[in-house]
Amino acid sequence: MAPSFSWWNNNKDTHRGTPVVVKMENPNWSMVELEGPTDKDFLISESPGRVRGKNAKQFTWVLLLRAHRAAGCLTSIGSAMLGLASAIRRRIASGRMDTDADVEPASVREVENPVVRSRFYFCIKMFLWLSVLLLGFEVAAYFKGWHFGAPHLQLDYLWASPLGVKGAFDWVYSKWVFFRVEYLAPPLQFLASSCIVLFMIQSLDRLMLCLGCFWIRFKNIKPVPKEGAFDPETGETGYFPMVLVQIPMCNEKEVYQTSIAAVCNLDWPKSKLLIQILDDSDDPTTQFLIKEEVHKWQQEGANILYRHRVIRDGYKAGNLKSAMHCSYVKDYEFVAIFDADFQPTPDFLKRTVPHFKGNDELGLVQARWSFVNKDENLLTRLQNINLSFHFEVEQQVNSVFINFFGFNGTAGVWRIKALEEAGGWLERTTVEDMDIAVRAHLHGWKFIFLNDVECQCELPESYEAYRKQQHRWHSGPMQLFRLCLPAIIKSKISIGKKFNLIFLFFLLRKLILPFYSFTLFCIILPMTMFIPEAELPAWVVCYIPATMSFLNILPAPKAFPFIVPYLLFENTMSVTKFNAMISGLFQLGSAYEWVVTKKSGRSSEGDLTSLVEKPKHQRGVSVPDLVEMKEEIRQQEQRASRKKKHNRIYTKELALAFLLLTAAARSLLSAQGIHFYFLLFQGVSFLLVGLDLIGEQVE
Repeated sequence: MAPSFSWWNNNKDTHRGTPVVVKMENPNWSMVELEGPTDKDFLISESPGRVRGKNAKQFTWVLLLRAHRAAGCLTSIGSAMLGLASAIRRRIASGRMDTDADVEPASVREVENPVVRSRFYFCIKMFLWLSVLLLGFEVAAYFKGWHFGAPHLQLDYLWASPLGVKGAFDWVYSKWVFFRVEYLAPPLQFLASSCIVLFMIQSLDRLMLCLGCFWIRFKNIKPVPKEGAFDPETGETGYFPMVLVQIPMCNEKEVYQTSIAAVCNLDWPKSKLLIQILDDSDDPTTQFLIKEEVHKWQQEGANILYRHRVIRDGYKAGNLKSAMHCSYVKDYEFVAIFDADFQPTPDFLKRTVPHFKGNDELGLVQARWSFVNKDENLLTRLQNINLSFHFEVEQQVNSVFINFFGFNGTAGVWRIKALEEAGGWLERTTVEDMDIAVRAHLHGWKFIFLNDVECQCELPESYEAYRKQQHRWHSGPMQLFRLCLPAIIKSKISIGKKFNLIFLFFLLRKLILPFYSFTLFCIILPMTMFIPEAELPAWVVCYIPATMSFLNILPAPKAFPFIVPYLLFENTMSVTKFNAMISGLFQLGSAYEWVVTKKSGRSSEGDLTSLVEKPKHQRGVSVPDLVEMKEEIRQQEQRASRKKKHNRIYTKELALAFLLLTAAARSLLSAQGIHFYFLLFQGVSFLLVGLDLIGEQVE
């Protein structure tokens, strides 16, 4: 006979005391059948005389077996946590803080104000210590019985039972609850609601861009050159204007060979093509290597020149400006610009330049980027998602519907007349490409984006390089906005174009996006855990961000498994973007930070030793000098091979990680499930980034 228990129903809606018999159909207790009225709330009591002897022993063994499995699981979790803690301890011991001056380039140390740099971190650190203090306070209150199902019940309790507060702690906590309800919750709720409104506006803008991209695909809309300018079937063109190609570079010896080789192999008449290698390197060895590479291609018949500035002012903009002042530039109609890690295909000019024929209002043709190392690590995969959306959706939609978008600084062909009318290259910001695009747009020039023309390049593989790149990309637009706003208002373009430039291009996508991302998810959300009277709905925390991440990932469908890491990493990067945005908006010291993005050279199969194995003699340089230089190169390679890689410790990210984890612990007291999981995973994401566990380590 199967053993059984009697459960006594304790539900208010049924008659109290109704027995429910539970029958166990097999000895291992895996099948359960309920007889009688069933419900969730039961009080169990053993039926007298029914479970005896063998069945009781089986039940005991089952419980012991499950306890053993649970203990084993806990042991494995404990060992995993110990291993993680050990790895973190080693990482911290071997890492360098992001505040260490010895790891910063000299150009950065000169412009960076240590006081300004540490102010943001100080605010986050103070917020963290306050949250830890409040967590201890709330935990103590919880064990003293101060836990309610909803925030308004706390007020009901205080107002209905004024004499129920006993002891000094209870009196202090009651005053704290009253203070936060009356004075802290209303402004926090107002700030949260304001950020939610900005969040919804930005989400609507993102949705409209996606709908525009869908319409372009549905209608198969793409820019087409004038008839006779280009034959897409044969890839031939009868339009060969004079084209100048420029490659600005600075100490980028990992990639110079591939970029120079790529532009020297462009399929264009040599008599109508001139290549300028604009080298701003301050390393003599790098200068020599680039000169040697240029000389090699000159001997093979390429029309290529090497230029090196003595006075290196203005970074990339100054380099391009200096090159455009050459007397022979007046003979050329168009200029193609490539960064040092870009490798255009041989037919690049044939697929871009024909769009200018018969279209005198066209000032820029921009090609899409593709990435040779997009699958190198998690960091490059997440960057690929972002940039795929940028090109596939943002650039393409803006090109088709309003003929304006931000120039990407490379892989584009400009009409030289448009550059001159816009005022040429200016060194006033760190985003000279966006600057020239805005000024050309204000003068009435139109832009075209070609989504089907790709140019290969590299993504930053270390978080340090990516972080500095994003800082420059988000501080520069705010600098530019302050400088360009009067010119935009006074310009003769239509009101619709002014609205697009001011509200959509600058405010919404460059200022509001990093502001609400950081404020809403890294500041307001943790604060609502300690001030539960101000609430963030679950759809704001979970559903809308998940939907937006899904839309962002559509242009890169192979990256769909990374949708959750992408969402968490974007929120993690918000601290860098917010800091950069504030620096650019208020012209702080770090707004003028310019660091050349570190390249790995993975796209190049060449090696520096190839120059030693196949020497190319240059006029004016003796053979002993060459031997000396090659020996120095060999010694530098040996030192580089012995150089150990290290990680960086990012203090702001670590402080935010512990802040979010503290808020997650507080959310457990109020049983907020979605908020807890979001804070937990977001805190872990900040922790991984703060310990530099994403991407490659830096040398």
